[in-house]
Amino acid sequence: MTDPIHVISLGAGVQSSTMALMAAKGEITPMPVAAVFADTHAEPPAVYSWLNWLEDQIPFPVYRVSAGALRDGFAVLKTRRSDASTYLKLSIPAFVADATGRGCPLVRICTADYKLAPIRSRIKALRVVHGATSVVQWIGISRDEAHRMKDSPDAAVQNRWPLIEARMTRTHCLEWMRDRHYPKPPRSACVFCPYHSDAEWRRLKTEEPASFAEAVEDERRIQLMHAGATRPSSSRPYLHRSLKPLSEVDFTEDTSQHSMFGNECEGMCGV
Repeated sequence: MTDPIHVISLGAGVQSSTMALMAAKGEITPMPVAAVFADTHAEPPAVYSWLNWLEDQIPFPVYRVSAGALRDGFAVLKTRRSDASTYLKLSIPAFVADATGRGCPLVRICTADYKLAPIRSRIKALRVVHGATSVVQWIGISRDEAHRMKDSPDAAVQNRWPLIEARMTRTHCLEWMRDRHYPKPPRSACVFCPYHSDAEWRRLKTEEPASFAEAVEDERRIQLMHAGATRPSSSRPYLHRSLKPLSEVDFTEDTSQHSMFGNECEGMCGV
């Protein structure tokens, strides 16, 4: 294999799916040796159905990798060594009240642990399998999200953004799909992600009510854990900036919360 090999970081959303299909048609070159999908085991069913369909459309393998179920580790009661008190540690950016009472997201570490780490591990393995010393990793960030571009911290991996090169926005991706008579891809994100816009919460509630019910239960669970801590480290956590339970939020106005994936540290979610 001639260095470098090319690998797609596949989120199975609109942008990365368009990128994979463009590669399959030879519109982006060279042909990747593989795509890697990091499975948090928390995507809505529509994403997994879409991924099954997508695998049949492309000539290179899709590796599904995982660091385990994010839902099992996104909220953990920890014990302080100093006084044996307990506190809630969250890996998702749930909202808590700041000094003024407004919703403020906690630090996000789920992307690093459940997306980046398993992808990097598989890319390293692919380098060995193909006898390559370097990798070009394709990331599905579109022109309207260019601020999410980040260089790879691994010297052997170079990030590439083919949709930026093609000057394509998310809307262009949807148009590309439509013009070739492909179905519309779903938005890829964990069902309980606090970065959802009101429009996405509303879509989940109306189109995938079972997934929305799971998110409501996830929120209730982390709030119960928080209440059980002997020394809560912050105010009660919520999945929506309004600091209201999901079951009580009115998502019809699209005014209280917009998509926050632009704040996401590595540009790996929601694509």
